[in-house]
Amino acid sequence: MIFVSKKYTFMCLYLCALLLSTLALSSSSGIQKAHDTLSTLLKNRNTDMQHYIDQAAAFAREQKTVSSGHDWWHTYRVWQMAKKIHEHEGGNILVIELAALLHGIDNHKFHNGDLLVGAKTAQAFLESIHVPKDIIESVYDIVATCSFKGAADTSEMKTLEGNIVQDADRLDAMGAMGIARTFAYAGYKNHAMYDPEKPYKQHASFEEYSKNDGSAINHFYEKLLVLKDRLNTKTARAIAEKRHAYMEEFLEQFYGEWEATR
Repeated sequence: MIFVSKKYTFMCLYLCALLLSTLALSSSSGIQKAHDTLSTLLKNRNTDMQHYIDQAAAFAREQKTVSSGHDWWHTYRVWQMAKKIHEHEGGNILVIELAALLHGIDNHKFHNGDLLVGAKTAQAFLESIHVPKDIIESVYDIVATCSFKGAADTSEMKTLEGNIVQDADRLDAMGAMGIARTFAYAGYKNHAMYDPEKPYKQHASFEEYSKNDGSAINHFYEKLLVLKDRLNTKTARAIAEKRHAYMEEFLEQFYGEWEATR
């Protein structure tokens, strides 16, 4: 796992100097001392990381949610997928895990389209548990920008970590899980399951997208089927192929049953 912060960069430089000096002395006791010091610091670093992650998971889980597909279990799936993508793509694992765990806090869908309210809540929480400032800044930026904002939006994430978290979030809006969440959200918002007399829209702006009241089936064309071509990493794109095909098969079956041809 990679955890880069200024204080740990300093520690690593110090340890390198210490190790080189002990090697120069050709002293087995000195080398062992350097090894023991390095092991202790790495253990403390990993303990700090796990503490932050455990606290963030607990914080995310205790948030009030509704049966709309935007609950703790959505966060959990994004978290697990982000870690899976990281295994192949790399990146700062602490930033990735914290951003995945906090990406859905105070979702804009339930705060009048405010894209920053969740990022501000995440920042305040991370400050309260004394996460390093540079990590907080990275997480804030990801939480503030990773949401899907409509088919017309082509903005990109700034970092590899942001790409990974955004991909993990978008993959959870595809496949069987994406279908289930779409109907759950439509039910929560009292939107129609399907209305063939109301075609879907390719929204020109986030404001238009955020005010959308179309049917669950329309949402496939407005978001779900768009996502395959909006993923950032090679790993996510490979996973998306099967999920995208599954959604296309579902729609074919759905329309067949709607018209009594299947």
